[in-house]
Amino acid sequence: MQLLWRKAVLLLVGATLMELAMSQGSSPAPSPNSGERTPPFWLGYATSAPQIEGANATDGKGPSIWDVFATIPGKIKDGSTGALADDFYHRYTSDIQLMQSLGVKRFRMSIAWTRIYPQGDGSVNQKGLDFYAGLINNLLAAGIEPHVTLYHWDLPQALQERFGGWNSSQVVEPFRQYAKTVFSAFGNRIKHWTTMNEPQTFCFVGYSAGSHAPGIRDQRQAYNCVHNVLKAHAAVVQEFRTIVPGGKISINLNSDWGEPYSASSPADKAAAQRMVEFWLGTFADPIYLGDWPASVKARIPYIPTITPELAKALNGSCDYFALNHYTSWLVMDKLGGETMQGRGDYTQGQYYADGSPLGNPAQSDWLKDTPWGFRKILNWVKYRYQPKELIVTENGFSVKGEASKALADVLDDTERVAFYRGYVNAAIDAVEQDQVPMTGYFAWSLLTNWEWAVGYTEQFGVVNVDFKTEQRALKASARYLASRFAGAGSNTTIGRYD
Repeated sequence: MQLLWRKAVLLLVGATLMELAMSQGSSPAPSPNSGERTPPFWLGYATSAPQIEGANATDGKGPSIWDVFATIPGKIKDGSTGALADDFYHRYTSDIQLMQSLGVKRFRMSIAWTRIYPQGDGSVNQKGLDFYAGLINNLLAAGIEPHVTLYHWDLPQALQERFGGWNSSQVVEPFRQYAKTVFSAFGNRIKHWTTMNEPQTFCFVGYSAGSHAPGIRDQRQAYNCVHNVLKAHAAVVQEFRTIVPGGKISINLNSDWGEPYSASSPADKAAAQRMVEFWLGTFADPIYLGDWPASVKARIPYIPTITPELAKALNGSCDYFALNHYTSWLVMDKLGGETMQGRGDYTQGQYYADGSPLGNPAQSDWLKDTPWGFRKILNWVKYRYQPKELIVTENGFSVKGEASKALADVLDDTERVAFYRGYVNAAIDAVEQDQVPMTGYFAWSLLTNWEWAVGYTEQFGVVNVDFKTEQRALKASARYLASRFAGAGSNTTIGRYD
């Protein structure tokens, strides 16, 4: 009954959601506020197992789809793999000391499914459980709370080969069993969990665009992936409620902000609304509102049905809204406009007609520094889903040319500092002026790491890693965030690590 009521309310005010969100924050221009106010939310750093751990065939770990995909010529921009990466598997004790030096109190990490079940299911690999037990215990001993993601894109290759991975509903049972094993092992030590990271990315870039693992180009499979993600999330949360009473769980959903290309065009405003619905609403609407967004259902005739049983299982399955956000786009109405998500009747870009960018460009061609959009999407989530709590689980910037700079220039990452200054200020405004219930903020990423299909050519870390020596060095952005968040939330100390 509650879902139907909320959905009815949404239908009544749906046309005004974009207007409400747009009314918060500034127009598309850099925020004039460069003050260093103390944030009313805590800071943490985010990472993922396949991007930092390395040791891809160590202690019984099985191959993931990314381990295999990275060996295919031409799939990774610089021909690299994550086989060594930051060697976090062997160096985590010193990296925890580094975190302590920065006053870090929250660390978002993922568990590699194939370390626990090398073939996706079957026999448990005790050495994998032992590794994460050691890591978690060391974090807790250092006063750092782990926030754990069960799945960060590294599907066991065996399951992809056996039944097509996320294209098949057969994936639900092995994922449920894997989650149950992990909850039983670590649920008494970890409060905050998420089931999956950015299904919008691994479904559509992996199964529609084909530029991420497993490299499939089939939009129907992408929407099967979306549907099976929701079913797997619901099944895992059901196990969580029994095994980890009092814990909090969510799913990391990513979305950029859509800004109408023409502020005076109702058609562009509607198109910008559709973009966010296709990106974020495709996953969040079924969880919070019981069904796909109407705009998606109207344009994707082959989208699977959200049954009443699935809607009921999804209802209340997120204890907080976990949002990954990086950038914004200019969106224009376009009948028949095709995207990775299908016919959305819109087109998007990040440059104006005169060639000027929407914000300062990063090394990543999809990323522009647009803090005003951060405030707007936080408000969009607040209005549409009314979460009791919101945690930003990823936000970061890849500095242009950083991979080829001299070390001294890499460490002086002023553009990343400017990005964090603007986005943190935008979030403070969202919390203090707009009453967005944001309690925490994870910067992406702690360490320079392996960035999937672009390898090491795009770098996000606030701590530089020399991949020849594995030596770590703090960038200006690490020192800036440590200083900025001193006294905010649970971060109360600043140290040095040179």
